[in-house]
Amino acid sequence: MAGLGVDDVKVSLQKFGLYDYVVFVLMLLSCVMIGIYFGFMKKKAKKGEAEADYLVGNRQMKIIPVSLSLIASFISGITLLGTPTEIYLYGVQYMYIIGGVISMGFIMMYFYLPVFHNLKLTSTYQYLQTRFDKRMRLFGSILFTLATMAWLPIVIYVPALAFNQVTGINVHLITPIVCVICIFYTCVGGLKAVVWTDVVQTVLMFGAMLLIIVKGTYDVGGLAVVMERAKSSGRIEGPDLRFDITTRHNIYSCVIGGVVYWLKSNAVSQNMIQRYLSLPSLAAAKKALWTFIFGTLVLLFLCCYSGLLIYAKYYECDPLTTKLAKAKDQLLPLLVMDTLGDFPGLPGLFVAGVFSAALSSLSTGLNSMSAVVLEDFFKPFSNRPLTEKQTSIIMRAVVAVFGTICVVLVLVVEKLGSVLQLSMSLGSVSNGPLLGIFTLGYTVFASVTCFSFQGAIVGGAVGLAVMIWICLKAQLAIASGEMAFELKPVDTQGCSYHFIASEPMSMLAINTTAPSIDSTPIEPEFAIYHISYLWYTMIGALVTIIVAVIVSFIVGANNPDDMNPNLFSPFIQRILIRRRIAARTDLQLVTGGIKEFTQ
Repeated sequence: MAGLGVDDVKVSLQKFGLYDYVVFVLMLLSCVMIGIYFGFMKKKAKKGEAEADYLVGNRQMKIIPVSLSLIASFISGITLLGTPTEIYLYGVQYMYIIGGVISMGFIMMYFYLPVFHNLKLTSTYQYLQTRFDKRMRLFGSILFTLATMAWLPIVIYVPALAFNQVTGINVHLITPIVCVICIFYTCVGGLKAVVWTDVVQTVLMFGAMLLIIVKGTYDVGGLAVVMERAKSSGRIEGPDLRFDITTRHNIYSCVIGGVVYWLKSNAVSQNMIQRYLSLPSLAAAKKALWTFIFGTLVLLFLCCYSGLLIYAKYYECDPLTTKLAKAKDQLLPLLVMDTLGDFPGLPGLFVAGVFSAALSSLSTGLNSMSAVVLEDFFKPFSNRPLTEKQTSIIMRAVVAVFGTICVVLVLVVEKLGSVLQLSMSLGSVSNGPLLGIFTLGYTVFASVTCFSFQGAIVGGAVGLAVMIWICLKAQLAIASGEMAFELKPVDTQGCSYHFIASEPMSMLAINTTAPSIDSTPIEPEFAIYHISYLWYTMIGALVTIIVAVIVSFIVGANNPDDMNPNLFSPFIQRILIRRRIAARTDLQLVTGGIKEFTQ
């Protein structure tokens, strides 16, 4: 490629041919056919069961499909493209979050999942009405809606970036087309269509990642070469044991902050809980939980290795410096075209895999939105019971309307930063307070006092306000350069093509980067928004809990002994039952003593 410019190389790598388009279109058609099958051909649910069938599959789904659906729903295109970019830029420190993932599984299994499953809910926010009141349910549903509408546009944008890298087709041309297909099969097929398309999409995700890894590793000279280059550049390293909350990733933020982040994404999120509630028993839900965790960890390891593979491939010619990749999250698609571009159909399989991850997350979000809007916004405020036809219209209209809004919001996401950190930061704004509210409801201190509605609503509102301020300030600080993160070293000395380095000021430079200015960096003063984004969810939850405790003690807390034990986690239930038995025993002793005295 000597004598070529970066634009020439970019065009030469865009080899998305007829067979690739065929593979991609077949994936989309399979999703459409699954939607048509469950929407029009499958035996209709019995009268009165249409809502449960559409939203939770009549609670008769099987463990393996639901587990694969959980993986596909959680591992969006954000993870598939964002994690390799994270590893390429910053090294493997982020991967120590696996400690948080495994810890989350135990906490969810024992404290959170039993409550939802035993109550047989459709919307997780029904719990808030039963535990507090209708206003708390509405508040929780609004927070969920805000979080979902902040997350879904990022989910849509990421695979469009991959498609743009491999084909050159504009992001805003492909986004509406794919979203219309997703809206269609989610709208007509309900949860069953979403789960079974997720099964297909999960297989595609794993297949695409394995294909890239095997062929890419072979091309660079084997596993030993990949690991040696990663070690020499400092990308493979032990856990950072320094306790500094402003460090982007260390063992504490990844494990402690990570467990809370994953907890809010799995334990109280309608997107995930709705899947667990579609299973017939709590035992089945627990099996699905651990199958999900295992599959997710495998996929995370594949994404991590892909990041190391990208560096091994481009260790002498960084594609971000040369602008061969226009955006950070186009690194993996670039590797795919460089590695698989000469094999018709394989780039199409990769793009299908990335879009599968996005479609599964989008369909999950839209299906969950239909459940929340119906159960939490329409039913509680309807003067008369909704007919089956009205219910069907509402559920499907919600999918169509919110899907369209998400497509429009992609325009906003395009202007923001790295998708992995961005999605985790925005998710913490409302999900941190939500986790705090649910934790207040059935775990923390419930055996001592029972938090009032006023405490929960004030705590949630303050937690939300604090998190909005922190996330906005952090995004502004990143955009202005106030917050900058240390990158792992890259090189451009081995590039075989000409490029203009970095900024327009460097237009005379060929295959060089602008010289660094010798100066001692000034450490910025500490500010709360300088902390690692992995602590955001914990801060939102803790602020909510602390404020709720204070307000509840001021206005007067409820008595947990007067409430349904099923509203609390199993270990709290056991405490309450023992206290009630002891109270009855004391009452019998007192009553017996009075009788003896009167006699």
